[in-house]
Amino acid sequence: MNELTSDGVIRLRAMEPSDIDILYEWENDSRFWTVTDTVAPYSKQALREYVASYRADIYSQRELRLIVTLASTGQSIGIVDFMNFDPLNNRAELGLLIAPSLQGQGYGERTIELVKKYAGEHIGLRQLYVLIRNDNTSCLALFDNHGFHRAGLLKNWVKRGKDYHDVVLMQFIF
Repeated sequence: MNELTSDGVIRLRAMEPSDIDILYEWENDSRFWTVTDTVAPYSKQALREYVASYRADIYSQRELRLIVTLASTGQSIGIVDFMNFDPLNNRAELGLLIAPSLQGQGYGERTIELVKKYAGEHIGLRQLYVLIRNDNTSCLALFDNHGFHRAGLLKNWVKRGKDYHDVVLMQFIF
């Protein structure tokens, strides 16, 4: 098992080739494209190549992707991305996805707490930040409730279709 950290209910682990099917499902769910830079679906072959060539070294890649699983069954329930890692300033952008069928059950809250612990203790980050569309009130509340503070509003930051949307910048400082 390649577990990095666990709270007894969920755990974070490295990506494995066996994750390709679930990555395919999540990466190609256009509902999530409103919060990412994705604009086209991924093929399974592209995901196989991504997983095969992926090096889980945040210092060389400037990113780290972890899989969120249930500790009791090993079922993959989400993804954590550390992106735009800045080693000089010890910060990274955080991306979090919990499977839609499992949202609202506390897994996002547990994941944020594990991520904060892992980021501070193992990566040595000074801060994490998230960018959340200002109309995503449930996500804003989730991060508000876990120590992230609203640091600013980025006007017309993301374009979806013909519309531009504001994004809230939130920070957690260790």
